[in-house]
Amino acid sequence: MRRNTVSALAATAALTALALLPGTAVSADSAVLTHGSAAGTAVSVGDVLTASLASGTTATLASSSSGTSGITCTGSSLAATVTSNPAAPGTATESATSQTFSGCTSNVLGVTSVRSITVNGLPYTTSASSDGTVTVTPSSGGTIRTTVVLATLLGSVTCVYQAPSLSAVSSNSSNSLTFTNQAFTKVSGSVLCNANGYFTATYAPVVDSSVGGAPAIYTN
Repeated sequence: MRRNTVSALAATAALTALALLPGTAVSADSAVLTHGSAAGTAVSVGDVLTASLASGTTATLASSSSGTSGITCTGSSLAATVTSNPAAPGTATESATSQTFSGCTSNVLGVTSVRSITVNGLPYTTSASSDGTVTVTPSSGGTIRTTVVLATLLGSVTCVYQAPSLSAVSSNSSNSLTFTNQAFTKVSGSVLCNANGYFTATYAPVVDSSVGGAPAIYTN
């Protein structure tokens, strides 16, 4: 059986909220998002935050919350532009503009390879709260949607998955953003497309690519 590789759907998301859990007490005038350290320099509106998968990890879209069948990706990256960054405690916002996946494989019977994974409908709105909660939401009336194209024994198959929103948790100790078992449902595709997808991935470190040296991001 082919080696299980994580699917990069959600991540559609993955699609995309870049901020981190508070690790230390901060002064009242600290911004929600800072770079360099907790309560450090406030991240400027318009700065681009980026992150790739944490070293040694994969992004996965499993058929169940405890399953091993599905798609696995060895590479994935996120990018988001900061649109507001108020004083802490509070909620900063970002526009998630990009999410990519690479090195993706499937261990689903009948699937020979993963041709592409595309996050649709970008940008998505990302909210990063002082308590470390990160939420990714689509535009009003929309959904977070990802398209997966598979090569199968019967030819090319397109699978489309969607979710109403995605939630993640950030951590200042590792400057990471973690999605765990975020549920997607199939809205179109053949029986070779899993009916459900549970997205799990950890992105780290999240950095401010608009600042020299790309310092790590903290949430306060």
